[in-house]
Amino acid sequence: MSTTAKRAGFSARRDQLLETATELFYRNGCHTTGIDRILAEAGVAKMTLYKHFRSKEELVLAASQRFHDQLREDFQSFVEQGDLSPRQQLLAIFEFMANWCQKPGFCGCPSINLAVQYPDHADPIHRAAAEHKRIREQFIANIARQAGAEKADQLARALMLLIEGATVLRQVTGRSDFVREAGDAAEVLVSHYLG
Repeated sequence: MSTTAKRAGFSARRDQLLETATELFYRNGCHTTGIDRILAEAGVAKMTLYKHFRSKEELVLAASQRFHDQLREDFQSFVEQGDLSPRQQLLAIFEFMANWCQKPGFCGCPSINLAVQYPDHADPIHRAAAEHKRIREQFIANIARQAGAEKADQLARALMLLIEGATVLRQVTGRSDFVREAGDAAEVLVSHYLG
């Protein structure tokens, strides 16, 4: 077998391990998902795990990064789709949230879940969750500036409060009307800030 083929197989096993870990950590939590279960479901050996990740925490970090990158890409692509004006993009955020919260297997916000499981603000996993929120807030603030909001950062924080509150309430209660109502409140806020 060539070196290139070996590397490809090695990379495929790493990807399979990471994909399985990402799904299990999101669905079941990091602390309650053991390494043996991840290895069994991924169909890889323990040696594969430790060739790529020195610890379970490193695997959690990589899995959280993978999930956040995908969610951020989906979120931004949806909001920036088509010929939406910046004002329409601000409201499209809540359309995305409504769709995302209705997907089968929805288990809440991965960042909030991680922050709860790793509550120490100095923990690298908690910091990764906080960074995801910072990036989202910055993205929303940039759209608010493009829409002409004088207090774009303030509007972004207000919309983040609606997003986070609706997501948590959807996760805890199972009710999707919170997300719809957050979208209605967002229209009021956007009108207030943009005139």
